[in-house]
Amino acid sequence: MKTRVVGFTLAFLLLATVAVEALIKVDWWENASLYQIYPRSFQDSDGDGVGDLKGITSRLEYLREIGITATWLSPVFESPMSDFGYDISNFTRIDPIFGTLEDFDAMIAKAKQLGVKIILDFVPNHSSDECEWFQKSIRREEGFEDFYVWHDGKVDPEDSSKRLPPSNWVSVFGGSQWTWNDQRQQFYLHQFQDKQPDLNFSNPLVREHMLGVLEYWLDRGVDGFRIDAVPHIFEKRNEDGSYPDEPISGWSSDPNSYDYHDHIYTKDQYPTVELLYEWREFLDGYQAQHGGDTRILLAEAYSSVETLSLYFGNGTHSGAHLPMNFNLMYLNGFSTAQDVVNSANYWMETMWKNHQTANWVVGNHDNGRVADRMGRHKVDLLNIIVNTMPGASVTYYGEEIAMANVPTECTAISCDDRDPERTPMQWEPVPNAGFTSGPSTWLPIATDYETYNVQTERMVARSSLNIFKGLQQLKYTAAFRNFKAEGGFSYRAVTQQVLQIIRAVPNREEYMILVNMGNQMELVENLSSRTYTYVLVSPHSPHNIGDKANLSGRIYLMPYEAVVLRWLER
Repeated sequence: MKTRVVGFTLAFLLLATVAVEALIKVDWWENASLYQIYPRSFQDSDGDGVGDLKGITSRLEYLREIGITATWLSPVFESPMSDFGYDISNFTRIDPIFGTLEDFDAMIAKAKQLGVKIILDFVPNHSSDECEWFQKSIRREEGFEDFYVWHDGKVDPEDSSKRLPPSNWVSVFGGSQWTWNDQRQQFYLHQFQDKQPDLNFSNPLVREHMLGVLEYWLDRGVDGFRIDAVPHIFEKRNEDGSYPDEPISGWSSDPNSYDYHDHIYTKDQYPTVELLYEWREFLDGYQAQHGGDTRILLAEAYSSVETLSLYFGNGTHSGAHLPMNFNLMYLNGFSTAQDVVNSANYWMETMWKNHQTANWVVGNHDNGRVADRMGRHKVDLLNIIVNTMPGASVTYYGEEIAMANVPTECTAISCDDRDPERTPMQWEPVPNAGFTSGPSTWLPIATDYETYNVQTERMVARSSLNIFKGLQQLKYTAAFRNFKAEGGFSYRAVTQQVLQIIRAVPNREEYMILVNMGNQMELVENLSSRTYTYVLVSPHSPHNIGDKANLSGRIYLMPYEAVVLRWLER
């Protein structure tokens, strides 16, 4: 019976909406529901305890069920797995852990049949040290001499027979960014692990090779790329070929810590902006030649909004379609509605004002899950916020069922402090949560998987999963698709703890979203002279779908209650 109630609600939202044809046209990515899959942990098809491409293919119907527009996959390319696929040894091959190119092609074919777009991780900053390109560069083979960033280093003033690193730069993972290679007798640069040497994008041949990588996967049918570690692609080099030391930041007392320096020479250099423009021009040209929907670029950049604005475009050139917005990931369990507004304003006052684009991210494979950062009672609240604010939403797998971090220990396969947020997807209340038919999993399954899993939550009307599904249905309504028009949206903190979001076709259809971020009952008054209908309610709400609300008077919100109310001109 509960399943029928949920189905009726979703049908109501679709059938009762006004027509959208006359509204401002938006491209598919501008209002998309994006979903990140960590391939090792989504679905295992062969019983070895590690997720793979066939597993992803078998679950594509689920993505369609929950309303996903496009999914981006963390790397599936050939790799020694020193950094779990972000150390690529061959950019145009699938790692056997995940399957074959034939498996990849089958996944693409099924995704297109279902109308789910596939976005690949593109890791241009570096390769694996086992990549053929790097080995050729070590040997100074023709065409590869300067494929990576090499330098003789500085002469040790205390021992002229020794060499010191060219600069004081510290890698993201700690320690020097420079490692000596005995065979070549030079230092090479690596902004991450020493097994991840940085490619030299000042070399036109490198740019040509990486455009070839993009074209290869476009030809195989992908719909875009999420670009990894964008701010790190270029570094500052002096005219004499030396590299300047970075100043001390004051954020750390450890000289080997990444936070020890202010990274004014190794992050967000302007040539990186121009490179994004070059890639965007290439994708636009590919679409012009081959047709079809827009192929997009998502840019992963933990940078200021002002810098992200440049990554998007400068009025003359276009760059990444969606520089990813991580502002909401800095919220915690004590964050208020006003904190949400402040975080949103920082983005909207630059990106929306200048470009009319927005996206909202609350989790990924490098950060703890919402249930741990904010508390499980706030997972639904964050899902409601990111899916009702204007623009695209980005969901990390499992957040739609309120998965939490899982304590992990070092194993023969993995020993990474990011493992707790990378554990297997919880599908069913059966052994190993339906992730694998094998006896074990590469990371442990959560102990509460029998409660928090897809199959169980499908049958609970107010589960996180069904709330998430309802939110995706809202995106198809006229009011939600009208976000670029005047009066199409607004948001504010009506009290310190209550967030209000409006999505509307003015004088025709309006949704009012109210979210109580606090642990106390909240009273709000005189929100509107109209009478609304409840169309989506969180587990903490005493109201039912179909109830009426007269907002000219008082309305009480229970602790952690969130509701979606709808008004329609009759």
